[in-house]
Amino acid sequence: MITSTANPRVKNLIQLQKKGKVRKEQQCFVVEGIKMVLEAPPERLRAVYMSESFAKDEKQREAVADKAKTAGCFLEVLSDKVFKEASDTMTPQGVMAVVSMDSLSWETLAAGRTAGEASDGEHRERKLFLVLESLQDPGNLGTILRTGEGAGIDGVILNRTSVDPYMPKVIRSTMGSIYRVPIAVAEDLETVISCLKSSGVRVFAAHLKGKKSYYEQDYRKDTCFMIGNEANGLSDALAEMATDYIRIPMSGQVESLNAGVAAALLMYEAKRQRMTVD
Repeated sequence: MITSTANPRVKNLIQLQKKGKVRKEQQCFVVEGIKMVLEAPPERLRAVYMSESFAKDEKQREAVADKAKTAGCFLEVLSDKVFKEASDTMTPQGVMAVVSMDSLSWETLAAGRTAGEASDGEHRERKLFLVLESLQDPGNLGTILRTGEGAGIDGVILNRTSVDPYMPKVIRSTMGSIYRVPIAVAEDLETVISCLKSSGVRVFAAHLKGKKSYYEQDYRKDTCFMIGNEANGLSDALAEMATDYIRIPMSGQVESLNAGVAAALLMYEAKRQRMTVD
């Protein structure tokens, strides 16, 4: 059992929790909670840690130990005090793991790495992407990834000025979808959009110039939705690259919706249309 925060492994855990630069260098991130640990793809598990109190529960301990054994990864018990120091939450759940990132270039994602096969194994030809520009709220991104999995999207592409998709608050908000929704980070979203358009993907932007409501457009072919910064929306340069503008009707004095809510409406409308046709 590790009883000191001076332990190199504990130091590294804390660094991975706090610093995006370290996560990027090691291509790893930390997940907390038994659900997140047990759902992690075995081939991506690098290390698993249990608190002393957690390990006293035989059922939980065996479940986590079996997962680590299947993954062939390091397993260690930390004293409760050390575990709390390493945790990113106020009330630690007693188990955490280091998981490797599913490194993916935006070019690979845009080419449709996952578009050819649906989660149920059936062939799926139509792609559905989300491009996020300078999104800042970790909860929004986590919600978008979780909702995106439910809506069956093929992936999310962000720019460098967006929140780190592997920071602890985002990971918790995804509730496990971080393992299953492909994510890529691009230096230049304009290049991404140009590539998508050239491959026949229609690119939609929710915009004040939109003449049609979002539910009046056709998303049954290859589609990409662009979502902008919470405060400023899409930049003019990126918005101008859209093939279509759409609007989300508002009542009362509401001017705009939360980015996560707006993304959910668009993704699920696309899902509805495609289910109706199928």
